[in-house]
Amino acid sequence: MSRPSSLVDWDLAGRTARRLAKPGPDTTREEAAAVVAELHRAAATAVAHVEELTGLHPVPGGPEPTVAVVDRPGWVDANTAGMAALLDPLAEALQAAQGKAPGPVATAIGSRATGVQAGGVLAFLCSRVLGQYEVFGSGGRLLLVAPNIVETERRLGVDPTDFRLWVCLHEVTHQLQFTAVPWLRGYLEEQVSSFAEATDLTPDVLRERLTDVLRSLSDVVRGNGDDDTPQGLMALVKDPAQRAALDRVTAVMSLVEGHAEYVMDGVGPDVVPSVRTLRKRFAQRRKGRGPVDRVLRRLLGLEQKMQQYADGRVFVAGVVDLVGMAGFNQVWAGPANLPLKDELTEPARWVERVLGTRPAIPA
Repeated sequence: MSRPSSLVDWDLAGRTARRLAKPGPDTTREEAAAVVAELHRAAATAVAHVEELTGLHPVPGGPEPTVAVVDRPGWVDANTAGMAALLDPLAEALQAAQGKAPGPVATAIGSRATGVQAGGVLAFLCSRVLGQYEVFGSGGRLLLVAPNIVETERRLGVDPTDFRLWVCLHEVTHQLQFTAVPWLRGYLEEQVSSFAEATDLTPDVLRERLTDVLRSLSDVVRGNGDDDTPQGLMALVKDPAQRAALDRVTAVMSLVEGHAEYVMDGVGPDVVPSVRTLRKRFAQRRKGRGPVDRVLRRLLGLEQKMQQYADGRVFVAGVVDLVGMAGFNQVWAGPANLPLKDELTEPARWVERVLGTRPAIPA
């Protein structure tokens, strides 16, 4: 259930998304069961390959990684919980800072409006996302969205076994990042808290802007409206401390995404025979803007910052080329070793700052 302070009625968002979500591809019960079984096998197989390539291993005594193969409603349920865990503390921090919470009627009306809009966006995304590692919410689970994987492999005309393992390599990399580097999740949560603590917005103003942005997003993802979404939430961020927190979040998310991209291609054809074909055809699918990036860019107003997600792969590949995987892995030693946003496109600067060496730049 959504808490009284919530910016969004997440229960309503979930019900709306499940009602609006498109059905998955046609499969028999036997075919669906076979897909689920193969995805579990692919995720288990991917673990050894990712650990070998990255040199990372889960910390002893840490939580046991779990894999859940879900359908579209299952993805919606997981993400309403995760988004609530991310945004609800922001609302509570704002109310504490203002010393007064909105009245119950205003809260109910506002949260229901944003709940409907958020549900529309989730309904769109739940048919696009192939997988994810849950950082917030329940945390610790790797989600694989079976109908979307099947639909995508059919559309691309690629080998299903190769594609399923390839997707799992990406998602298992995220799982390993957070199980091998236990401080990483806490670091992200701290940046969200820093953002909330620095804000001078009221909950009502933030909810009003969130409603406007979600409404415009709902129009865009349905194919209505244009690409000129009015100011996103970033337009409300004036405080330097808030901007600094967002810069840190963007840099670390660029890192983890770029690292996963590097790994899924780096395993080579010995592991995934058709990896080059997969990358070529999948790149066409992503051409322009992917749905998740599009929504995040619009929601946060990160027109320029979203490029840094692509820069993450450039950073990882660049550092590995300069100092090898062992040198790159120093990035996980602590928050001070994470790349600054300006270093994402200049990996040699990170090498010099963190490793204390001036690398020879290849000709």
